[in-house]
Amino acid sequence: MSVETFGIEKEFLHELLKQVRTGRIQLPEFQRGWVWPEPNITGLLASISLGYPVGTIMMLRTGGPTHFKERPIEGAEIPPGAKAERLLLDGQQRLTSLFQALLMGRPVITKDDKGKEISGWFYVDIEAALNETQDREEAFRFIPVDRVVRTNFGKDVELDLTTPQQEYKARLFPLEKVFDPDDWANGFQEYHDYDKDVIKLWNTFNRKFVRRFEQYLMPVIELGADTAREAICQVFEKVNTGGVTLTVFELLTATYAADDFDLRKNWRERRAAWEDDSAYRVLWEVSETDFLQAVTLLATYHRRIGYTGEAERAPRIGCRRSDMLRLPLDDYRRWAPEIVRGLQAAAKFLHRRFIFDTKFLPYGSQLIPLSAIYAVLGREAETVEAEHKIAQWFWSGVFGELYGGTTETRFARDLPEVVDWVRGAEEEPRTVQEAQFAPGRLRTLRTRNSAAYKGLYALLMAEGAQDWLSAHSMNAATYFDDAIDIHHIFPQAWCQRAGIAKEDYNSIINKTPLSAHTNRVIGGDAPSRYLPRLAAQAGVPIEKVLDLVDRHWIDSRLLQADDFQAFFSARESALLDHISDAVGKPVAKEGT
Repeated sequence: MSVETFGIEKEFLHELLKQVRTGRIQLPEFQRGWVWPEPNITGLLASISLGYPVGTIMMLRTGGPTHFKERPIEGAEIPPGAKAERLLLDGQQRLTSLFQALLMGRPVITKDDKGKEISGWFYVDIEAALNETQDREEAFRFIPVDRVVRTNFGKDVELDLTTPQQEYKARLFPLEKVFDPDDWANGFQEYHDYDKDVIKLWNTFNRKFVRRFEQYLMPVIELGADTAREAICQVFEKVNTGGVTLTVFELLTATYAADDFDLRKNWRERRAAWEDDSAYRVLWEVSETDFLQAVTLLATYHRRIGYTGEAERAPRIGCRRSDMLRLPLDDYRRWAPEIVRGLQAAAKFLHRRFIFDTKFLPYGSQLIPLSAIYAVLGREAETVEAEHKIAQWFWSGVFGELYGGTTETRFARDLPEVVDWVRGAEEEPRTVQEAQFAPGRLRTLRTRNSAAYKGLYALLMAEGAQDWLSAHSMNAATYFDDAIDIHHIFPQAWCQRAGIAKEDYNSIINKTPLSAHTNRVIGGDAPSRYLPRLAAQAGVPIEKVLDLVDRHWIDSRLLQADDFQAFFSARESALLDHISDAVGKPVAKEGT
């Protein structure tokens, strides 16, 4: 944004509030609701009554290429068909509070300092407001809706302001009259028989309090109507540091709403394709922003391959924030259904890799390019060779741990490169080329926070690992029914007794997927003791259990010998071999 795209002026508070009332100033749909509690409003009113600055407000001039659905500021009953001339980006809480307290003409609905909802009217004690030794905020009173203050659990009336005469008597000025005080002032003086001291009191109060509101100027930054959508989003986030971050989805929701398209409703409909189906539980944490990112990735891909002009001017593939903010509604309509199908195909791909839910999904972010890849390839992805290449790319990302940081650039490369590779291009995708797994990394994988940890767990299940007690294959059905999870091979309690280092016995090298029941039978004993016990409970020869153990890439003879160090070294080598197979390239082993 250049300096020419915005201007800074001071505007009278009263004029701003009148524009709120007529709908000339409204809110963009993405703004949150009004939430300021009564003490905050009182503090704001006190500052203005003293002529103190209360901050700048920022607005966007309407009529430009970026349209947002607009709504009135809370409490404003605007004329039918009124169109906003400006949209309030920053200062919503202040302007809304001031409008409701000073110009709305109805009780203010707010909260007390404990968060309880209350409603009522703002008054100021005339004499207290002129007492320079008293904190100005203490001069304000928030009076209940019926204008009666009660004590003793509502039995006794402490203050009654139900008529102007009662207000005159109490010398409490209603803030709703601050921009039109003459009638109230005349009534106040008449009630007190035009007493000279009362007239003097009013004149002083009028000069030192009321006129401060009439003359108060607020600095207003106004963005031009041609301000780009992504600039509006960035500006909004920078100025709303005290609020919740505005998401791309919220901004696009407001933008699309201007064309009578409900993005939030559409997202709910799209999400329904998987949200209640346990077969798709691996997709249950796909967010609306993830979905938009995948749609944008697919849309920009098709925009690029459909470009027929000069190569250097071809639109780029991307799904950064700025790309998503520029996603046309027509593109969303066209490609959103394709991403739904792509996500469903991606879930099936993950199931074939024995990744059934989000708990063991290595990188949720990898679903974004994976869904787009399946959306582009469609039936082309169903061949053995295509499946193999997509799997190699997937595991390269997982074991290369390439999706842990900023990933938008990788997404934009992955989609065309994997698609071209599947379609016969000789050059491997850069994710496949760049993937490296350091052999020492295995020993540091101790929790499922690591993508590589989850990846190894899935490889074990996918390549034939069975439960040692039930001999069940770990397909989706048994995964859920048997509460499959990853457990220690040499039990933790035994390792501690044997003096095994914690960083070794907690490594994934000493862990494998087993049912909760099997893990309970294992207990804290040495393998030489729990293996016969498993055989006895299963009612099979111990050789059968040992065969099941071997399928977990474990040398069962070393378990029978309770030789942790030899087991640890042998299994480390076996795991590295399987990682090599998955990524399609050798993984160097330490000492080789």
